[in-house]
Amino acid sequence: MEVIGRRITDLWFTECQTENMKLDLRISNILLNKDTEYQHIVVADTEEYGRIMVLDGAIQITERDEFCYHEMMAHVAMCSHPEPSRVLIVGGGDGGILREVVKYDILDTVTLVDIDKEVIQASRDFFPGVSCGLDHPKAEILPMDAMEFIINHENQFDVIIVDSTDPVDFAAGLFQSSFYSDVFKSLKNQGLLVAQTESPFAESRLMKQAYLEMKKTFKDVYLCWGAMPTYPTGMWTYTIGGKNLNPKTSLRTPPTGLKYYSEAIHKHCFTLPAFLQEIIEQYNA
Repeated sequence: MEVIGRRITDLWFTECQTENMKLDLRISNILLNKDTEYQHIVVADTEEYGRIMVLDGAIQITERDEFCYHEMMAHVAMCSHPEPSRVLIVGGGDGGILREVVKYDILDTVTLVDIDKEVIQASRDFFPGVSCGLDHPKAEILPMDAMEFIINHENQFDVIIVDSTDPVDFAAGLFQSSFYSDVFKSLKNQGLLVAQTESPFAESRLMKQAYLEMKKTFKDVYLCWGAMPTYPTGMWTYTIGGKNLNPKTSLRTPPTGLKYYSEAIHKHCFTLPAFLQEIIEQYNA
C-alpha cells in the first residue's frame, strides 16, 4: 500500500563559521546535549559526516574527516624530532592526537591535559575509534588547566601539541606570547611546539597573530597547512615553533596505515601558496 502524506522529520545542525558563512549538516540522531562547567557539548549522528562532536556550536570532530586534522597535528612533529620520548598534548580531550602519538615505539610517555573532563568522557562514550588511545599504558590523562600545568613543568617535554578550541573564554590565553613563552620553558633543549592556527580565509588575522606571537619566543617558526573539510573553508593551518630544531626535515618513517599524513605531505605542507605567505609577511597590517 502506498503511503500518502507521510510526515518526514528533517533535523539540521548549523554551525555559524563566520558572520557571513554557515555549514549545515542533516542530523539523524542526537546522542548528547548538555552544558558542562566550561562549555556546551552536542554529539549527533549526521548523514554526510557520520558522528560529530560540537563544542559551543563549533564542530570539533567528525568520524569522516577527523584523521586529516589529528594526523597533521601529531606526525609532523613526531617525525621531525630526533627523539620524541616525552610528549604533552594541551586540549585534545577527544583523544585523536593521542591515538596517533602512541603509534611510535620511541615514545616513553604522553600526557594529555584538558580542562573539561566531560569532553574526555563524551569521546569515550561515543567515539571509540578516536578515544581508543586514552587507556594506552604510556598515556597520562589529566583534567585540569593546561596553563597551570605547564608553568610547573619546565624542561620536561620533547614535543608539545596544542589542540585548542577557538580563542575565546578559557582558551583565549592559548594564543598569546606569554603562553608560548611558558611552553618554550617546558620544552627540553631540543623541542617542538605545534599549534592549530585556524583558517587563512576565515581567520587570517588570528592565524597571523598566533604566528607573530610565537615568533616573540621561538627563533624558528614555520607555518604549514592541510585539508580539513568540516572546519571553516576546508583549509587549515598549523604553526610550529622549533627550539634548536627545524621541523621541515622528516627524520623517520611514519607509522603504517595512515590516511592523510605521509613523507611527501611532510615535505610539501610547508610550501605556502603566495597569498598565505603574503599574510604572514604583513607584519604591520
